Amino acid sequence: MTENYYAVLMAGGVGSRFWPVSTTDNPKQFHDMLGTGETLIQRTFSRLNKLIPKENIFILTNERYTDLVLEQLPEVQSDQIVAEPAMRNTAPCILYAALKIKKINPNACMVVAPSDHWIENESAFIVNLKQSLKTCAENDVLMTLGIQPAFPNTGYGYIKYEKALSLVKKVDSFTEKPNYETAKSFLKQGNYLWNAGIFIWSVQSIVQAFEKYKPELTTLFKKGESLYNTPEEKQFIIDNYPLAENISIDYAILEQAQNVYVLPAEFDWNDLGTWGSLYDKLEKEERENVTINAKVLAKSAKGNIIHTSTDKVVVIDGLQDYIIVDKADVLLIYPKNKEQKIKEVLKKVKSTYGEQYG
Repeated sequence: MTENYYAVLMAGGVGSRFWPVSTTDNPKQFHDMLGTGETLIQRTFSRLNKLIPKENIFILTNERYTDLVLEQLPEVQSDQIVAEPAMRNTAPCILYAALKIKKINPNACMVVAPSDHWIENESAFIVNLKQSLKTCAENDVLMTLGIQPAFPNTGYGYIKYEKALSLVKKVDSFTEKPNYETAKSFLKQGNYLWNAGIFIWSVQSIVQAFEKYKPELTTLFKKGESLYNTPEEKQFIIDNYPLAENISIDYAILEQAQNVYVLPAEFDWNDLGTWGSLYDKLEKEERENVTINAKVLAKSAKGNIIHTSTDKVVVIDGLQDYIIVDKADVLLIYPKNKEQKIKEVLKKVKSTYGEQYG
């Protein structure tokens, strides 16, 4: 059965909140952000490969990152890379990948997973993935994995599901990042989950959903159906991909379709969206500082995250709750409680000193 299982690993984002480590030329998914010896994309690929054959894992990325993908994932063939010539959000690239896979195997079920998330219990993840793939193979459903909320996080989207005894729940609605009071009420109601952005469906079901809810987008990509997985595919995509609507899979399909279901996941998850989220997941020393690659001498310093090139000695005194990142051409010393403003800081740096710093 696993020969019918496919995965699309989403690796096209820039991750600008992790600047200056994550840059346009070398985004966070290609870095060892956790200090484990593996980059985030390598970790995600090996996690999916526990269930899905490596030749069935497609990497969806911007064409500028093709060489980085091949360098970091030598087991991947170039025809497994689905390269976007323009950034058009998640709906067009998922439809494109689904049509490619459907042409190879009309019975395929596919997982769509971000390349830069942190999942602690990988065995539980595989169990949940198996359950979801089995459900999608047997039913015309679009599935997602929902995470049990640990606290009223305002940085995540939420999934409301219909209360039922069944393992898989029918989705009632999606809510984008709510305010704190709304998030608190979601947790109190008990039938809300964090949206992890991990989707599972058969290629038949997702293509049918696109035909129903996004007919123009479907027509655009189906024009090239005979060319997919041939040498002529690349030119077709270069010519037509930029014409696609810029829209997310959530808005295009999931918020409209009536056959969307969620499985409450049994693994701990973090989207690693900011330096603070990374700090939360890494081991801390007695003063609650987190160190990645550096050798640190700290005095009167607490709650900091320090990231440098390998084995650099860092001495800090009197700093509390700061992000300290040292690269060859940039040094960032910035309060953790302002981490959401790093994108604005990056824009200012690029406008003042040049695009090469971003």
